[in-house]
Amino acid sequence: MNIFNLAKLISRVKASHRHLIRCRWERGEKTCPFCRRTKPYVLANGRYRCRRCKNNFSDFTGTWLHHARISAAQWLVIIKIFEMELSARQAARQANLNYKTVARGYTIIRQAIVFKTDRSFAKLSGEVEADESYFGGRRKGNRGRGAAGKVPVFGLLERNGRITVSVVPDVTRESLMNLTIKKVRFGSIIYTDKYRTYDTLMTFGYKHRRIDHQRRFAKGPVYINGLEGFWSYAKERLIKFHGVSQHRFPLYLKEMEFRYNHRNNNKMFNILCSLLTKPVELSG
Repeated sequence: MNIFNLAKLISRVKASHRHLIRCRWERGEKTCPFCRRTKPYVLANGRYRCRRCKNNFSDFTGTWLHHARISAAQWLVIIKIFEMELSARQAARQANLNYKTVARGYTIIRQAIVFKTDRSFAKLSGEVEADESYFGGRRKGNRGRGAAGKVPVFGLLERNGRITVSVVPDVTRESLMNLTIKKVRFGSIIYTDKYRTYDTLMTFGYKHRRIDHQRRFAKGPVYINGLEGFWSYAKERLIKFHGVSQHRFPLYLKEMEFRYNHRNNNKMFNILCSLLTKPVELSG
């Protein structure tokens, strides 16, 4: 949705609410979020009552939108400026909204992304690149592996497909192999650098190809340039937040994964609206 159409939409309170309701009930059929029974009663106050379990609910009960007292028009603005990759502070100034409201909305969007990503994940297969990187502020001392105060992140990228990244406690063989087994189908070809942690990949049922970065960055199909491109993509975008706490960093990291996997999709606004209006327990 472009800015002009959004401005027209949020100028009318009922229109904003109707837009999110259409996202919530895409097929036009109301469903109880507690027992999934369709065709509830409509109560005098506009809420619904389930014919089976007798629970009352509203259009957004159990959805991510229900996690904060934010109006429909405000939600649409927050979703749009999140799509535009503005920080919460920049967004609050430009949209004339309270900073805490925007920050709360952003956090809910990121939580919804993590929940959806985890619930709908399908194993990678075919040709997969594996690599680790380190995130954090500039510090004196070692860079890369062994850098003090950095957050280690492990990434797996399916060529011509998706990427998945995870914060890891360390880059030991146990940590990286556990994630690889969980996220990559056996029999896949995995490309890595010469880091010794990857030496056991073949014993777990994978085909393993390695590139020595001290000599070259690619040798035919043996390279991990796709993942290195993602590291640059993520770090460049995270700079604008001027420091992210380690507690919140996984949310921001998954946001980067989500954006990268949808980078060629020009309907991010619609995707986010749909994501936020689906019941949390039924998402994925």
